[in-house]
Amino acid sequence: MTDHHEKPTATWRLKKTVVMVGMMGAGKTAIGRALAGRLGVPFLDSDAEIERAANMSIPEIFTRDGEPFFRDKEAQVIARLLDEERGILSTGGGAFLAGRNRQVIAERGVAVWLNADLNTLWSRVKHKDTRPLLRTVDPRATLTEIYNTRVPIYAEAEIQVLSDSGVSIDQMVDRVINALRARKDVLEEVECSKP
Repeated sequence: MTDHHEKPTATWRLKKTVVMVGMMGAGKTAIGRALAGRLGVPFLDSDAEIERAANMSIPEIFTRDGEPFFRDKEAQVIARLLDEERGILSTGGGAFLAGRNRQVIAERGVAVWLNADLNTLWSRVKHKDTRPLLRTVDPRATLTEIYNTRVPIYAEAEIQVLSDSGVSIDQMVDRVINALRARKDVLEEVECSKP
């Protein structure tokens, strides 16, 4: 997708790492990467960091070591990434469920919940086999169960942004930036001189 924006009239200063949370298929990675590009900050992905460290895919880690092992590694990686540099951090769908992760995110960053409805999520994940939790007899029922369990926890995120099916990644980035602009402790607009 080509970027056809005019030269920006303002630049941004990110004061805290923005942690993208939400269900699988909500767009955490795609929107997070585009948001980082728009703000000119690093894009960090906790799942990618875990895979790199283990030299295995997430499904392989789940199969070999189990979910509890994976969740421990995930917590360590999220804490490390929050300490290392400010940027946009995409997390796995289950990361925000752990109280220790919610606490460290609240202390060192800000959580942004990409709130997508069940039908939108299903349309995005049903053709992918990269989701270990959906490798069940009835993946739609499994997704529904996961969704119903997780939504009340995601609702604890400091910022919520609605993620509809008909909205482009660029439009979602606009929505996230507008939500972040309301928080002067997170994102500040800095005037930049025109060329």
